[in-house]
Amino acid sequence: MNKNTKNFVFTIIIAYVLSLYLPWWSVMLAALISGFLIPLKKGAVFFIPFVAIALMWIVQSYMLSSANEFILAKKIATLLKLNGNSTLLLLATGLVGGLAAGVSGIFGKQCNMLFKNK
Repeated sequence: MNKNTKNFVFTIIIAYVLSLYLPWWSVMLAALISGFLIPLKKGAVFFIPFVAIALMWIVQSYMLSSANEFILAKKIATLLKLNGNSTLLLLATGLVGGLAAGVSGIFGKQCNMLFKNK
């Protein structure tokens, strides 16, 4: 298994476990930890945690919303000017989580480099 796959799986596992006990920002902590322990190169530092958390949040929000036939998701999508489109709401949810995780993954890599140089 290469580093990208290890980081992807590790990020999802840590994020899921932390999300059971901590608020939404636990995905940032998971991306920071995985970026520190399994440092990646170039654009993968941002892209791998971004995709991992975006996918996790989209799947989780789909599972929660499908339990009530997307009634609440459609109402929230209306409030956010998405014309009641719950699919766009799921994608926006994934985008927000992915951006938070991507930036945290970069920070984890920077912390790794900081401690490696000393």
